[in-house]
Amino acid sequence: MQKVVVGLSGGVDSSTAAAILHHQGYEVIGLTLWLMKGKGQCCSEGMIDAADICEQLGIRHEVVDIRDVFETNIIDYLVNGYSGGITPLPCSECNKTVKFGPMVQYARQKLECDRIATGHYAQINYDPDTRRYQLFRAADRNKDQSYFLYDLSQDLLAAAVFPLGELQKTDTRRIAAEYGLTTADKPESQDLCLVESNGSMRAFLDKYLAPKPGDIVDTNGKILGQHEGIHHYTIGQRKGLGIAAPEPLYVISLDAVNNKVIVGDRTQVTQPECTVNRVNWVSITEPSTPIRAQVQIRYRSTPTPVTVIPLENSRVRLVFDEPQFSITPGQAAVWYEGDKLLGGGIIHQ
Repeated sequence: MQKVVVGLSGGVDSSTAAAILHHQGYEVIGLTLWLMKGKGQCCSEGMIDAADICEQLGIRHEVVDIRDVFETNIIDYLVNGYSGGITPLPCSECNKTVKFGPMVQYARQKLECDRIATGHYAQINYDPDTRRYQLFRAADRNKDQSYFLYDLSQDLLAAAVFPLGELQKTDTRRIAAEYGLTTADKPESQDLCLVESNGSMRAFLDKYLAPKPGDIVDTNGKILGQHEGIHHYTIGQRKGLGIAAPEPLYVISLDAVNNKVIVGDRTQVTQPECTVNRVNWVSITEPSTPIRAQVQIRYRSTPTPVTVIPLENSRVRLVFDEPQFSITPGQAAVWYEGDKLLGGGIIHQ
């Protein structure tokens, strides 16, 4: 039998992925990463549910304490980013440095296994002509998580298996019920694990960042109001500014050096292009000339036509066919050719 390590969070998706592979005849080992204390599928209650699933399937269950890794790579990453005036995207960073990387390392070193599986909704294909592993959107577009996986290396993609990639979410629930899994009816997590654990992103950040009052100003420097810390704001934000104006105002930039929130009208937060750093080319090698693609600048944003212009030092310039609203430094820009994920990186400016 082929051996595969399945990352188990305690949710229905990862549980069903494990059950599918187990019923296909694989030797399945459940692996749960202990990321932090508190509520949430990745924490204590998730570990209990994951252990129940492993007992139900009759498979081995391993728990690895990587709270220190999560603290450094995610919590510090978020706190430093927000305090510096950007809005970091933790999920893609977590997938690469906290989940897939450590899982593959543990599987190879401790379990003598080269394959790992998760409950992510995405698909992988190997192209023998280019000798590259390619990442594609999931069959269920509403659940597609390829956007969060853009930063996986070729080595990690080679090791990964996504049993749910060709399924609809309704199929996952149905299969879980058919197998009698205890997680079949478990509610989905609706937020980031840190938000779920702390109640809100603001509450999480307030645990680490003290209030730092400053001015809310317009583009001319006129003071319109006060804030308690720039980490409470993000680009494009309209609600919760606490200022009165004859027309709607949006956050257009965050000045960490001078501790100011700059606001303006909608046209001032709509831009024709942006630069992207830390680019990872996934399904294709880095091109030497501009390419056409469709880009998402947020997870739920509609893919929009773009020209991707390669720059030096793992950077690109994105020139949109139509100016885009709320381009947010720290978030991921991910570009596709149809369903094929070509590459992605972190929005810089």
